[in-house]
Amino acid sequence: MSEPVKKFSPVAIAMEKDKRYSWCTCGHSINQPLCDGSHRAAKATTPLAYVATEDKTANFCTCKLTKNPPFCDGSHKGI
Repeated sequence: MSEPVKKFSPVAIAMEKDKRYSWCTCGHSINQPLCDGSHRAAKATTPLAYVATEDKTANFCTCKLTKNPPFCDGSHKGI
């Protein structure tokens, strides 16, 4: 029996130095955890812009409860 997929799991993104990433804050984006502009139609919160300071892979939050946006801090474990 396989383990069920958790609703809110961090997504690893290979970031490029000086590249801008728009982290979805509203949860409407189909391209989670990144913004696809769906907040406009939903009249929801705007994305958080983040510019990578180095080339690295980071876990982006999908539950939107993180205290360290856009990065996962494990908040999803409580839901």
